[in-house]
Amino acid sequence: MAGASDASFQEFAATHSRRLFRTACLLTSGDWHGAEDLLQETLGKLYPRWRKVSRMDWPFAYAHTTLVRGYIEQQRRKSSTERTTDSVPEHAVRPTGDPELRLTLLDGLAALAPKDRAVLVLRYWEDRSVEQTADALDMSEGAVRVRAHRALDRLRALLGDQLAGLALDRA
Repeated sequence: MAGASDASFQEFAATHSRRLFRTACLLTSGDWHGAEDLLQETLGKLYPRWRKVSRMDWPFAYAHTTLVRGYIEQQRRKSSTERTTDSVPEHAVRPTGDPELRLTLLDGLAALAPKDRAVLVLRYWEDRSVEQTADALDMSEGAVRVRAHRALDRLRALLGDQLAGLALDRA
């Protein structure tokens, strides 16, 4: 029976790792190595519970919530001795869309508090509802609305002239 469970978990991981990794990248402000670590920790937490999780209506939602909560917990700890650097990634990244705008937004997100960043990523980048965001972050819906509003204000203040300049370049 364990073999079938292992195969089911491997299939889930292969199918959904890319989406989970994208969210992890957004949460870690584009830190690929940090995102890979976060994804591995999430899958590591998921594996021992897989028999129960696989019977859920939507196991991806559970995995996604585990990833987001793991990120927030990681930010709370701050006892890690690991430090990020400005080194070149190991492989080339082929950006889609507008790379300057994307980098500007990632820099702005990096300057926000972890919960603010998580709220903005879930609400606006992943287009989740207030209810879904509140559930994923274990917050009330009102707290999500207030935090999203304030985080957007902070992001606009941080990026003010940069975003205006990028918008004018495109016009």
